[in-house]
Amino acid sequence: MIRPFLPRKFPFIPATDVAGEVVEVGSGVEKLKAGDKVVAILSYLTGGGLAEYVVVSQNVTIKRPQEVGAAEAAALPVPGLTALYVLTHHAGLKLDGTDKQANILVTAASGGVGHYAVQLAKLGNAHVTATCGARNIDFVKSLGADEVLDYKTPEGATLKSPSSKKYDVVIHCANYIPFSTLEPNLSENGKVIDITPRPSAIWTYAVKKLTMSKKQFVPLFLIPKLAENLEFLVNLVKEGKVKTVIDSKYSLSKAEDAWAKSIDGHATGKIIVEP
Repeated sequence: MIRPFLPRKFPFIPATDVAGEVVEVGSGVEKLKAGDKVVAILSYLTGGGLAEYVVVSQNVTIKRPQEVGAAEAAALPVPGLTALYVLTHHAGLKLDGTDKQANILVTAASGGVGHYAVQLAKLGNAHVTATCGARNIDFVKSLGADEVLDYKTPEGATLKSPSSKKYDVVIHCANYIPFSTLEPNLSENGKVIDITPRPSAIWTYAVKKLTMSKKQFVPLFLIPKLAENLEFLVNLVKEGKVKTVIDSKYSLSKAEDAWAKSIDGHATGKIIVEP
């Protein structure tokens, strides 16, 4: 869909989020050594994650504590960092719970970014309304969501809070929901952060900016990949404050099946591929 930008050439090995053991380090590496258990994030441009061995930069690699399993850690980088960035940077939420309570909607809350966003928002003392399919309602409630909407019902399709709250922030992880559906549910200065923006998102963003609308729409294309933020997330998992939910695991030889399940868009949590 986005050739010739990505991938730059074939063959291309996809996937960016990895966890494993260091087998060798370069001469300039000081913080890591062979035998260290680590979690890392790779570049979208080069990929390389679906492999038995991969080369990573020490700047985006952190040690994995023994309390956090390799699968748990491999699930974290992109979805966890995305949820963290949206909540702390765009929503301005303090995850120590000292802020006044914000009303937050998380769409597709049972997916990769969504299930982390619900948990992190609750750490920030937010009132969380979430959407998902009927089979995942109990699961999303277990993550801490205060209200859960079945997106396939007429009530869920409107995205209206059951308690009639207006949303200060919408973390929009779902596809095919126009801003016109979200806008009536926003507070006076409400903001929608779209983590799966389509081409039309640029137009919506521009119109809201040009008209100086108090209600804002922000398409999210890139997130900062900072080792300290990844370390912060891994420590939350270690302390039991955030959990990684694994939908399924596949062997590397079955990576195509794992990819197909991901494309289907109905995974609960994350899909893991193991060598």
